[in-house]
Amino acid sequence: MDISHYIKDITDFPQKGIVFKDISPLLANPKAFSHVVDDIASKYNKKTIDKIVGLDARGFIFGAAVAYKMGVPFVMVRKPGKLPDQCISIDYELEYGQNTFEMHANSIEANDKVLIVDDLLATGGSVKAVTQLIKELNAQVVALECIIELSFLNARNTLDIEVSAQIAYD
Repeated sequence: MDISHYIKDITDFPQKGIVFKDISPLLANPKAFSHVVDDIASKYNKKTIDKIVGLDARGFIFGAAVAYKMGVPFVMVRKPGKLPDQCISIDYELEYGQNTFEMHANSIEANDKVLIVDDLLATGGSVKAVTQLIKELNAQVVALECIIELSFLNARNTLDIEVSAQIAYD
């Protein structure tokens, strides 16, 4: 299934010069959404993945659904001040600024095999940050699954993990 027509371009959001890739139409179509979740889940099994990590906030949507489908735990990586327990954190660069991610310190165990799921791969800053957090917990990042890759930014070439995208924009 070609899901590209379920992605809407919004120009100058969240700031001038950015073309935001809106996944709302994809989420509004149960057939397209389930296709994406099923496709990602079909690539892995409980022997290859112990946990799925989703990035705040749209990575939660896909990551949680894939974790449910696979029957593995889901771990949230959030922006500061959103998680109630002891956290580890890291600062990172965005395509248009900077931010911080936090994750519960006890959410991933040593030697866990982790799949990162997010909606969009742009510059790779957020994925690099989350990968570093996971490695701090002595776990292994198996791969990144994203819905959209802005391949013209070449982030894939800067990551030391396998990357798979449903749609790539050149």
